[in-house]
Amino acid sequence: MFKRTALALVALMAGLAAPMAQAQADDSGSWIIRARALYLDPANKGTDLDLNVNSKTFPEVDITYFFTPNLATELILTYPQKHDVKSGNTKLGTLKHLPPTLTLQYHFTGLNGFRPYAGAGINYTRFSSVDLPAGVDVDKNSFGAALNVGVDVPLGGGWLFNVDVKKVQIRTDVSVGGVDHGTFKVDPMLYSIGFGKRF
Repeated sequence: MFKRTALALVALMAGLAAPMAQAQADDSGSWIIRARALYLDPANKGTDLDLNVNSKTFPEVDITYFFTPNLATELILTYPQKHDVKSGNTKLGTLKHLPPTLTLQYHFTGLNGFRPYAGAGINYTRFSSVDLPAGVDVDKNSFGAALNVGVDVPLGGGWLFNVDVKKVQIRTDVSVGGVDHGTFKVDPMLYSIGFGKRF
């Protein structure tokens, strides 16, 4: 449902691009701060234990700095997110993850009423508050690639509407009683919608 809504909003914004062209004129500056609702949709692959964590929606904040009109860097931040951990349909316990992500982006200019962008970077995830059965261990740190595409739609006065999609590598090695059971690949898709201010 969240994904369908995001795609519908992108189509709507594209249709309104011409009337919003004037708003783009007031939208300049080196910084953007956005607040977005983010939906995490995990891949849940990679171990012989059939591990999985739940999908969820949560708030996030991102900060973008422009080196040039086209080249920018974006830092995505949130607070630790709690997930149920299951083996198949059986709940094993819970854990939290904190996944700050930094990307380098190219922003396309010269388009009337909207500004698409694409980026790539790195994600660091810290697993904490791990509450799993005795003997079940996970690596607490994860580094992985991050890819994203999105679009900013100027609304006037520096305000922006934003839709963003990311693919992020989040992985942890899993062992039970010291025996390796593979690498749990959370590897989520992240779909977000929100508003920002450029200044």
